[in-house]
Amino acid sequence: MSVTLTENAAKHVQNFLTKRGKGVGLRLGVRTSGCSGMAYKLEFADAADDADLKFDSHGVTVLVDPQSLPYIDGMELDYTREGLNEGFKFNNPNVKDACGCGESFKV
Repeated sequence: MSVTLTENAAKHVQNFLTKRGKGVGLRLGVRTSGCSGMAYKLEFADAADDADLKFDSHGVTVLVDPQSLPYIDGMELDYTREGLNEGFKFNNPNVKDACGCGESFKV
């Protein structure tokens, strides 16, 4: 079981944590939301919770709560630029369907 970052995503997270001046890594999870049922949660973590599962990817600690892991196990988080748009891209092998707007998914 694992969740990874691409090298590009890891560099973006490291740069942001440096600018913030604090933080232990990136917290990934899922929540119930949207027309397909689930949406990703993504935030910078200032501390790890006791229950968090920890993965190291390109020098960045990725924290995942145990309830979210079955939905994002094997996921790779990328950071992309396409024209004027840039942001995180979730490459999740567990997704069976996604809504048209791209905000939610179903496993």
